[in-house]
Amino acid sequence: MSRTTAGRGQRAPKGVMRRLIRTIFGFYPVLLPITMGCILINAIVSSAPSIFMQNAISIVEDHYQSGDWSSASGRIIQLVTILLIMYAVSLIANICYTQLMAKITQGTLAKMRKKMFEHMQDLPIRYFDTHSHGDIMSYYTNDIDTLRQMISQSLPQMTISAVTLFSVFCIMMYYSILLALVVVCGVLIMLMVTRYVSGHSSSLFLRQQINIARLEGYTEEMTSGQKVIKVFCHEEGAKAGFDAINDEIYRTARRANSFANMLMPLLGNIGNVMYVVVALVGGALLLSGAPNVSFSGMAFSISIVVPFLNMTKQFAGAIGQVSNQVNMVVMALAGTHRIFTLLDEEKETDEGYVTLVNAKENEKGELEECSERTNIWAWKHPHQDGTVTYTKLEGDVRFFDVDFAYVPEKTVLHNISLYAKPGQKVAFVGSTGAGKTTITNLINRFYDIADGKIRYDGININKIKKADLRHSLGIVLQDTNLFTGTVMENIRYGNLEASDEECIGAARLAGADDFIRRLPEGYNTMLMGNGANLSQGQRQLLAIARAAVADPPVMILDEATSSIDTHTEAIVQRGMDALMHGRTTFYIAHRLSTIQNADAIMVLDHGRIIERGTHEDLIKLHGTYYQLYTGALELD
Repeated sequence: MSRTTAGRGQRAPKGVMRRLIRTIFGFYPVLLPITMGCILINAIVSSAPSIFMQNAISIVEDHYQSGDWSSASGRIIQLVTILLIMYAVSLIANICYTQLMAKITQGTLAKMRKKMFEHMQDLPIRYFDTHSHGDIMSYYTNDIDTLRQMISQSLPQMTISAVTLFSVFCIMMYYSILLALVVVCGVLIMLMVTRYVSGHSSSLFLRQQINIARLEGYTEEMTSGQKVIKVFCHEEGAKAGFDAINDEIYRTARRANSFANMLMPLLGNIGNVMYVVVALVGGALLLSGAPNVSFSGMAFSISIVVPFLNMTKQFAGAIGQVSNQVNMVVMALAGTHRIFTLLDEEKETDEGYVTLVNAKENEKGELEECSERTNIWAWKHPHQDGTVTYTKLEGDVRFFDVDFAYVPEKTVLHNISLYAKPGQKVAFVGSTGAGKTTITNLINRFYDIADGKIRYDGININKIKKADLRHSLGIVLQDTNLFTGTVMENIRYGNLEASDEECIGAARLAGADDFIRRLPEGYNTMLMGNGANLSQGQRQLLAIARAAVADPPVMILDEATSSIDTHTEAIVQRGMDALMHGRTTFYIAHRLSTIQNADAIMVLDHGRIIERGTHEDLIKLHGTYYQLYTGALELD
């Protein structure tokens, strides 16, 4: 499950909206201003009826006494014509806005997903070790969906409402400052209510998003472990764990939406009260004959009061529209904050400058870089004086007094010193947590050491670029990972330039060719769901074949045969022996029978090497290894 917790009182930090708008503008620097222009046209046109209403009433008032309705009707027709033209322009702008907004919304989501995925490829293994798969998937589903709602609905609606509020307020001030101040008092009350409600709901919506991510992580974990759950009859425990998280989502979502849902009724009633107050004040001013204080200089009349009431409704409605979006905006900002948090995760650092290149020998017998593909690889090592040296890739790996800790306060490897000459097989034995896998993780620099040195062909591995270092290594893990695609494509994953013949040769070497040819479509059989249509042993054989086709000089086998039955292990072991021939191999195994021919066996306990030597040497020593081999002591 995710290590992320939903702390109380947590809310999306300030600046998320500003950063999101900058991001969208960066994606669409031309389309976004055009879209905003169309939105502005719509908003401004929505304020026009009040002006036309005032003019129409004034025309009627002016011609009521004279009785000259022909000229009045002509002026009204003229006003209606102008209004229709404005509505036609607004319609065109609205069509353009909706089409452009669809492009901007979906384009932004696609670009954000692309940015997240590309950024994740550069994150260190530590990040994936501390975040559940379900939590990570939540970025691409729930958080992205809340972002979609905000971009496509909330932002345009809030922009329209904001422009409407500004234009209507200006018209109000133009007609009557006193009545405008009455509306302002009502608006201030509405804003205070909105701020109070949204302030209480924002932290709850963020907790809701975090808990949804936890639920996805839990669901993914329980789904992948369904067989274990059933074997140990842990269904009720799994249900209880799900219910606990689900109930937390229910509680936070209920409280958040309770605050959000009470907002519209409150604002609606305040708007109605404001409408009544404006009507009373306007009627009182009409009856008293008080002078009209305005920027227009017009006398106070019914032609001002009636449109003002309409504008009051429009003003309250615009505030209500903004407040109605608070729910989605707050939830979207919580999701957007999570997305930006992912994008702000520090990338895996790489200060290496030594690269792996194709090489050939010149006339002097020295190595030099070659643009063509050869069977010789070399480390290209540039020096400060401008010279470049080439060291042949042979697979000589040495540890010198290495200490390591996943967290600073807890060291897991202590003073590890060992060497593996080219072609040697080094095996690690020890109980769970002894540090076996940690050592192999340091070789490929999934983690960097705290103290000491690791040299590869005499070069400090911190000087080697990580991509080049890992290109020289092959690894077969206990947990296999197969991808959607054919069997051939999964084998070729180890070397994308490998031919079909090379992939088949690697499968034969691993002992996988026989079962592959019995599949419905042989090497063209589609695998899905991490190879769910294969047995665990068959998946492991494909993983070994994938490592074989990479043909690296150094091989790491992390309990590669632990999931294979005894009969299959005998088949695989022959292939493994062929695979390891001539390669430096680091082998982690619980079955001691698979490592008896190792050149060196390291026995680890609590991060320390307590015994080392060949199988015969350690048997003679009558120590921990001897007890393990004779069954007096078992690995846990």
